[in-house]
Amino acid sequence: MGGDDARLRAVVALAQTMAAACTPRESWRAAALGACEALGGGFAALSVWERDRGRLRVLVNAGQRAEGEEEFPEEETYPVHQFPEITEFLHERWAGGGEPDAWVETADGPSGADGPGRGPRPYCPQRVAALRRRGRGCCLVAPIVLHGRAWGELYVARPAGQPVFDRDDADFATVLAAVVASGIAQTERLEEVRKLAFTDPLTGLANRRAVDLRLDEAVELHRAEDAVVSLVVCDLNGLKAVNDTHGHAVGDRLLERFGSILSLCGARLPEALAARLGGDEFCLLAIGPSADDVVGVATELCDRAAVLELGNGVACGVASTGDPIGPVRTARRLFRLADAAQYRAKAAGSRRPVVAGRDGEVIRLADSPPKSAHDRRRLRGNRP
Repeated sequence: MGGDDARLRAVVALAQTMAAACTPRESWRAAALGACEALGGGFAALSVWERDRGRLRVLVNAGQRAEGEEEFPEEETYPVHQFPEITEFLHERWAGGGEPDAWVETADGPSGADGPGRGPRPYCPQRVAALRRRGRGCCLVAPIVLHGRAWGELYVARPAGQPVFDRDDADFATVLAAVVASGIAQTERLEEVRKLAFTDPLTGLANRRAVDLRLDEAVELHRAEDAVVSLVVCDLNGLKAVNDTHGHAVGDRLLERFGSILSLCGARLPEALAARLGGDEFCLLAIGPSADDVVGVATELCDRAAVLELGNGVACGVASTGDPIGPVRTARRLFRLADAAQYRAKAAGSRRPVVAGRDGEVIRLADSPPKSAHDRRRLRGNRP
């Protein structure tokens, strides 16, 4: 793309598109596609440096992908030590301060499009071989710096036969990488806000707000596709006694410990959501697994909770659309069924889960459904 005005418009467009992204994947894709268009490339990728593993992990491949290249690859990684120009950037040039420059590789070998006053970059046979293998003639590599640290790289390539990137392109790529860094920082802030909004701060599990949203979606999926939706509601027994006897700090550790057990058991159910509803109440929401599988996990949960050093186990109720519980048209109904089963487990002192619709359980629901953990406890206190 030639001309200062055109490049300025490209920078603005890239910033606006990344700002409009709602998820990290949307942000990564916007970064790669925007840079690709701005530089007149045919393909672009965004990669992150995983320091603990010493590798670059590709987040997104955009544009004209070669055979075997996935848009959002699960495990496309490259050891950093195999790329001398990255090693130089990470461990030498950036350590000396200053902004990192982008550089050019070609399928024919080293290019002269390096930073002013800097000698030619190390030859990287791995990149050259990759260009040739995928039918690309040249590429631009722009380091991305976030919060003062090397974060990853922006990679833009052109097909074989097209003009090779020059020094002006490399300088422009450095500007684009800075815009991408700003967009990634914004996405990270939004993710942090989202995490705070839907996460219980003590246990790290999902909170009631997250459960309400997921349960509404799950029931809609059940109504549309007859998906099995199951809800396990748990009440940690003896928390008040622990708080009164040992202090709230010890009670918090009990909550954290049980939260870990809930998460561990929930991992046996694909995509299950483990959550703390508030106080001593927790739940597990599963979409897809059979009712028997969910009851099995609930049983394991009860067994593990029973051997905790503190507390008195857990009262556990299960409601699943895979059992004979009647039509479930709303999330509220499924929640109330699981909650009522939990109440029966607590009243009976059961060490096993009580399952709505099984073992002759009669399904009775209060006329006015409780709307919070506090309301449910108050309602239980009024029951005979």
